[in-house]
Amino acid sequence: MNDTRHLPVPHAGSAGTTPLPAGGLRTPLDMPVQKVLRNTYALLSMTLLFAAAVASAGVALALPAPGIVLTLIGYFGLLFAVHRLRNSGWALPAVFALTGFMGYTLGPVLSRTLSLPGGAQTIAMALAATGAIFLALSAWVLTTRRDFSWMGGMLFAGMVVALLAGLAALFFEIPALGLAVSAMVALLSAGLILFETSQIVNGGETNYVMATVGLFVSLFNLFTSLLSLFGIGGSSD
Repeated sequence: MNDTRHLPVPHAGSAGTTPLPAGGLRTPLDMPVQKVLRNTYALLSMTLLFAAAVASAGVALALPAPGIVLTLIGYFGLLFAVHRLRNSGWALPAVFALTGFMGYTLGPVLSRTLSLPGGAQTIAMALAATGAIFLALSAWVLTTRRDFSWMGGMLFAGMVVALLAGLAALFFEIPALGLAVSAMVALLSAGLILFETSQIVNGGETNYVMATVGLFVSLFNLFTSLLSLFGIGGSSD
């Protein structure tokens, strides 16, 4: 079965962060916030490159998919490690282990997409759209300093629903439900980018390791969901 869908990864952002007071435009960023923002984007860039390298190696070596059970165990186990180590010197190795593992799970998805007609163009379109959406939403939050903490509960609940629906679509082989989940995850991921960036800008997230993981997961889910949506035309063979 040529299926380019990928289950949405359960999100790991700052669901428990205390909401900030609602407001409009903010004063210039404080130095601590600037530091967190700078470190987050630097680490995010490195983890994205690392995950892309792992995924590319997976494609080149034709590595098999790890399967649903191993994927969920690996993700939650490594995510737990990141949470536990977030304030220690082992936090960075844990983050690279998590993002590298996610890159490994992406490799087989890219291989299947490349095997379809127009697969390379589909990947390029999904990658370009992901980058454009991330840059546009991040620029908006950084410019307006709007507080999107009120969206947190809805977004995290939505991702749980999307995960369960994605599992149902996979086990019962319901393509229409799978595509609906992909569209839902794309919208939720865009919302989470707004939420997470707002948390950093407004001081709700002060740990750049956890901020990086949150944004990475959102970008990962956004890319895989767009990959599925853009690959509709080539997956019907």
